[in-house]
Amino acid sequence: MSFRAAVVTFPGSNCDRDMAVAIERISGTAPLRVWHGDAELPDGLDFIALPGGFSYGDYLRSGAMAANSPIMQSVKVAADRGVPVLGVCNGFQVLTEAGLLPGALLRNAGQNFICRTVGLKVENAQSLFTGGYEAGQDIRIPVAHHDGNFYADDATLDRLEGEGRVAFRYTESVNGSARDIAGVLNAAGNVLGMMPHPERAIDPAHGGTDGVALFESAVRALADA
Repeated sequence: MSFRAAVVTFPGSNCDRDMAVAIERISGTAPLRVWHGDAELPDGLDFIALPGGFSYGDYLRSGAMAANSPIMQSVKVAADRGVPVLGVCNGFQVLTEAGLLPGALLRNAGQNFICRTVGLKVENAQSLFTGGYEAGQDIRIPVAHHDGNFYADDATLDRLEGEGRVAFRYTESVNGSARDIAGVLNAAGNVLGMMPHPERAIDPAHGGTDGVALFESAVRALADA
């Protein structure tokens, strides 16, 4: 099966190449590179990735300006159609600002930029992104963010928990995120936003490979679809 993926680049993205390398390494096919100002996504995409970085310099709010880029209208249409969309770090911020995921990413508790590898617990191992993990599995993935403090009201948090839409949870206090949430899914399960960087955990030389299963899971799920 050919795996037709795209990585969107915004002004200020700095993890787009890392994401493209990860997708190519796991799928065997280099993803298409899409610029934020493009009005349309390429046809026939199987997977869309919004990478980390500091889109538009994080002015206004992290991800707020990128959420209004021309390409995001096409991303929303694709997501509504069921195309898997992965947003990592700044990509997660963009997804919340665009209304594709609930909640918001606030300034880290303590006001510090955090850049280190952290522990995560896999809460949902049944999504197309997480099927390669075991429920309750402990993994280690790098983070690098200043605005990664996930916030939602109690009713929304209860709904996310009750519907199994918490994908990953921090196993340690990292940034003040409500209920230690590190990644969430949309109601349909085809959109995942997460602050940790799985694309930085695919090579033993970089300190670990716990991110590999996420990309393998997506490729396998689409092959089986």
